[in-house]
Amino acid sequence: MTFEQMNLDQNIIQALHTLGYEQPLPVQEQVIPNILSGKDCIVKSRTGSGKTASFAIPIIQNLEIDERSPQALVLTPTRELALQIQQDFDRIGTFKKIKTLPIFGKQPFKFQKEDLKQRCHVVIGTPGRVLDHLQQQTLDPSKIKYVVLDEADEMLNMNFLDEVQAILKYMPKKHVTCLFSATYPAVIQRMSKKYLYKPAKIDLTSTNKPNILEEAYHVNEEHKELFLLHLLALKKPESCMIFCKTQARVDEVYECLEKNQVSVDKIHGGMMQEERLSHMRRFKKGKVRILVCTDVASRGIDVFKVEMIINYDMPSPVETYTHRIGRSGRVDEQGLAISLVNEYDGIRKEKLEEYLGYNLPFKDEGEVYLSDLDVLDSLKESNRVVVDKSKDLRKGITKIYLNGGKNKKIRPGDIVGAICEIDGVTVDDIGVIQVQDHQSYVDILNDKGKLVLKNLKTIKGKTLRIQKAKNGFGH
Repeated sequence: MTFEQMNLDQNIIQALHTLGYEQPLPVQEQVIPNILSGKDCIVKSRTGSGKTASFAIPIIQNLEIDERSPQALVLTPTRELALQIQQDFDRIGTFKKIKTLPIFGKQPFKFQKEDLKQRCHVVIGTPGRVLDHLQQQTLDPSKIKYVVLDEADEMLNMNFLDEVQAILKYMPKKHVTCLFSATYPAVIQRMSKKYLYKPAKIDLTSTNKPNILEEAYHVNEEHKELFLLHLLALKKPESCMIFCKTQARVDEVYECLEKNQVSVDKIHGGMMQEERLSHMRRFKKGKVRILVCTDVASRGIDVFKVEMIINYDMPSPVETYTHRIGRSGRVDEQGLAISLVNEYDGIRKEKLEEYLGYNLPFKDEGEVYLSDLDVLDSLKESNRVVVDKSKDLRKGITKIYLNGGKNKKIRPGDIVGAICEIDGVTVDDIGVIQVQDHQSYVDILNDKGKLVLKNLKTIKGKTLRIQKAKNGFGH
């Protein structure tokens, strides 16, 4: 089956081909038709299998672009994943001019409240903040047709069950609910029976097993840092994620690697939000070779070609192992997952092997210590080249900034009217418009940006400063 055979909007087909989507992946081939036909879905599929597009494509297909209230709600366990899903929606929906909004904690509530007053097609958020908006009636659920619970098992591991159930009670009686999870514990089975109606059950865990080579080593706790340095010198990964059990442990490993001049960044929940997001962006763009993190980074984050995963600390609960190693071996890439097992990990190891259904393949740690630490000099810089497939989507699109918004009583219709008065520009050349308190942004399509910048002087009779937005493409 091809995307064309799914009878998708040509604007979606154009975006998919521009992004390099050639044929639907197995999860997309099964999920997209079910959501398009209005069926609830339970999807058990590993991370990195293409599942975000499997729900984004049919939701974008069925959005009513002129509707102001949100029509889809996607719940995720972390803000990083919320932003990533927003990016996927924005890319696939570029030519349909959809508007998405991420909402999560540690962001000013009042700014989110103002954004929710504007046209918004899809809301992507973490359960706590989404519930806050519903309770304070700043998020209107009345037009929501789709609810997606992404990484559902991880949301429940993070004790979001009560919030998720409270959110579902606010949803309209008639809507499609889709539950995506890498694992399917009993609590999710009970929840699906309660909130999903005759769902299509799609299990792709056996057909899309990650292409990951697994290794394990017995390492005494006091020797772990030295072993890690020798391991990196032996493997020389172009990209690597190292998972630790606590924030303090992340800091320790990060400082060890930084002291040895390895190209490294870190992420954990104790960092400022902007710093976390900045470090993740740097790693995803190939600017940094190694990322040390807690399990906050194991949940659904899509990083191109993570060559190696190191479980510096054994995962707990055992299901976390699946999410961690899922960072590597994504889609058609091969990866390597290495676990370090200390003298106190006996019970964790047994529980993990029982969960996996096979024994961890232990190797001789003595061979690792034979590696030359001088090789670490080659890890000082990242040589990874990451191709941004979305760049082609930006061709012909200019984001324009106007230094006036609600404070000057400017509405989206005023901006459309003023732009359409310019010779050679029509409403089809205008993309997403954001009117904020003191400024506005508008996407100009079809290479008409320079024409608009040259000729647009006033909005609603008011002279404004109008220029190309500094942040370029994206909203």
